[in-house]
Amino acid sequence: MGEFSPIHWLIVLAVIVILFGGRRIPEVMRGMGEGIRNFKEGMRGDSSSNVPQNPAPPANTAVSSSTEKK
Repeated sequence: MGEFSPIHWLIVLAVIVILFGGRRIPEVMRGMGEGIRNFKEGMRGDSSSNVPQNPAPPANTAVSSSTEKK
C-alpha cells in the first residue's frame, strides 16, 4: 500500500507540469541541483567556494570629530 505505481508517478508529473508549466521546469530543476550541490559542498567543508574565508573588514571612511587635531 505504501508503494508508488507508474500511474501514480504520471499523476505527480502531470500536476507538476500544470503547476509550473513546461518552460519553468528546467529552471526549477537547475535551481534544485545547484542547491543540493551547495549543500553537499557545505557539508564537506570545501574551501573552493567563492566565499572568502577571512573577509577584510570594511574601511572606516568617516572621521570622528573627537579624533581630529585642532
